[in-house]
Amino acid sequence: MPPRDPRQIQLEIDAARESLAATLDELTYRSSPKRLAVQSREAAVRFLQSTAGIAVVSAVGLLVTLRVVQTVRHRKR
Repeated sequence: MPPRDPRQIQLEIDAARESLAATLDELTYRSSPKRLAVQSREAAVRFLQSTAGIAVVSAVGLLVTLRVVQTVRHRKR
């Protein structure tokens, strides 16, 4: 194997550095707490506005109402 040219080695090092920097930038973006919070909030709003989300909220509301009524009736006895 012929010896490598120092200029070529430097170019490879620079290319690897740029690639690592791009990867770190991408990881920083993906793990940003603000971005994750916004993304989670948007997903929750989409779910709650869907038919399934409305059904879940309605069912939970009904169960809470029944529990409160049961508690109030039990206290009066």
